[in-house]
Amino acid sequence: MIARLNGRLIEKNPTNLLIECAGVGYEVKISLNTFSSLPQDEAITLHTKLIVREDAHILYGFSSKEEREMFQYLISVSGIGPNTAIIMLSSMTPEEIAQAILNEDVASIQKIKGIGSKTAQRVIIDLKGKVAKMDLGSENLFSSNNTNRFDALIALVSLGFDKKSAEKVLEKIDSDNQTVEQLIKEALRLL
Repeated sequence: MIARLNGRLIEKNPTNLLIECAGVGYEVKISLNTFSSLPQDEAITLHTKLIVREDAHILYGFSSKEEREMFQYLISVSGIGPNTAIIMLSSMTPEEIAQAILNEDVASIQKIKGIGSKTAQRVIIDLKGKVAKMDLGSENLFSSNNTNRFDALIALVSLGFDKKSAEKVLEKIDSDNQTVEQLIKEALRLL
């Protein structure tokens, strides 16, 4: 399996990126946390998880081993697939998810699109022991770049939201001095 890519960042979008490694371009799905922490057009290292399905091979990328580890834990829970796990990691940092699990904070987990009460409880029950063993750093995965309502809209549509609904929600949000990640997080809470 592909566990890590080291190469040059060719294209970067809020939900995916293209990285060139030894002449091969890999399309990688990413979370907003990873999007915000990666530089533009530079050599990068990306921790990855390859998901093989009947109809596709999808590569998911993460800026840190901790985020990849949280992704793997999340997809091990019944009812949470890779896309839902990416939405969770886009809405909350791995540290925030771990805190919500350890504090048995069903309400915080349930605020994420696609996560109901039963699924939030299942996440807590299934992952509490595993998350307690994780070594989560306190580094902030956000950087201040790419403040753009259009990027937020593209990300929301790519995550599966209706374009008109996403536009309406983004219009309600005060976008002054907010990064694209903050806009998307706020929109995810309102959708």
